Amino acid sequence: MNYEIKRLTPGLYFVATPIGTARDITLRALDVLASADVIAAEDTRSLRRLLEIHGVPLNGRQVLAYHDHSGAGARAKLLSLLEAGHSVAYASEAGTPLIADPGYHLSKEAAEAGHLVTSAPGASAVISALTLAGLPTDAFFFEGFLPNAKTARRNKLDALRDIPGTLVFYESPKRLADMLADAADVLGADRSAAVCREITKKFEEIKRGSLSELAQELKAAPVKGEIVVLIDRAGARELGQDDIEAAVRKALETMSVRDAAETVATATGLNKRKIYALALDLKSSS
Repeated sequence: MNYEIKRLTPGLYFVATPIGTARDITLRALDVLASADVIAAEDTRSLRRLLEIHGVPLNGRQVLAYHDHSGAGARAKLLSLLEAGHSVAYASEAGTPLIADPGYHLSKEAAEAGHLVTSAPGASAVISALTLAGLPTDAFFFEGFLPNAKTARRNKLDALRDIPGTLVFYESPKRLADMLADAADVLGADRSAAVCREITKKFEEIKRGSLSELAQELKAAPVKGEIVVLIDRAGARELGQDDIEAAVRKALETMSVRDAAETVATATGLNKRKIYALALDLKSSS
């Protein structure tokens, strides 16, 4: 047995579960699952299986379903258990709760009611994919799933075009080739990207290349499994002096000179000292 049963402080415990390999669960997550008064899960069957694999006994404890379709009633029941002084562990089907998974409203309402809300962190497909993709990780933006409809998907991609960080998406294998083709058209065919498939599982695979290359490859040879798509940030745009000054002036409306300079330099890729000097000049002349 690799867990410890102990009395938990009453409260809500979010538990990260493996995204593939069952052994990726943490010892602390097992401690919480073994010790909580009540267990809630996005998928009760998969959680029971995980408990069986690791030898965690239920000992008559409840395992309650809480997911996107369980509604306010299930959330109210969990909140009433917290109000009665119980410890409640909540686990998503795979990965970290709330990251493109249920739990936000439960977390918010439990915190607003004054209950302890904490986590036993662990596996996350987003973070694992960033580690494997070979793209910049100093800044990233997780969008989750894009819209199914082509026009809505392209509009969303256009809105994300200039975000100064690696873009991260979940995607269905059935839509993958179309999504990559749309991204190539909207964001640029030569923009670097990676497709991470079945992370931590037997058929884990990472494909890297330009958006156009990946779109063509995956249209010709479709794949299956859980998929994360990552797209590099946009390259630095050619900005005129008027554009730069306008950006700095806008930033100075709500920020200090230092913060405005850092924000504009990060967004444009321009030299921070030069932007800072410009911000000082504009501030003194205003």
